[in-house]
Amino acid sequence: MSFKTILAAGIAAASFAGLAAAQDWSLQPTFGTVNLNSGFTPDPYTVAITAGGTIEASNLSSSCRGMIANAPDFRLNFSAGSLPLYISAYSSADTTLVVNGPDGSWYCNDDTNGLDPALAWGSPESGQYDIWIGTYGTNSDLASSTLHISELHD
Repeated sequence: MSFKTILAAGIAAASFAGLAAAQDWSLQPTFGTVNLNSGFTPDPYTVAITAGGTIEASNLSSSCRGMIANAPDFRLNFSAGSLPLYISAYSSADTTLVVNGPDGSWYCNDDTNGLDPALAWGSPESGQYDIWIGTYGTNSDLASSTLHISELHD
């Protein structure tokens, strides 16, 4: 094998290395999945989640913050109605929120409610919402948190 072939293979491998670090919404969520229809009860729907991971959320978008896992923490399959949708996280630690919406867009938030993140959709789409709760700090920081899914502003 020639030096040029080896060099080209090395450059190609290096160029794809960053792609492996991207969040993979197709993976099984670590803390479960729920199917909710507009008007669901109880509201808020809550789930205990260990926030954090080893991947910089800013790799997705410059507006994203924190350290998150590769697989989603939680998956919401939502059938929208006329009410808004709120996704938030609560923790004693500084947490962040990353959501891949049904439209394929990435939505991120940090520090809406003190150090707790929250996102709101006034007219949410029906479909799959993949949710990551990150921690603001080093990749070894993990934190207990509670995910809230609501149609009522909390």
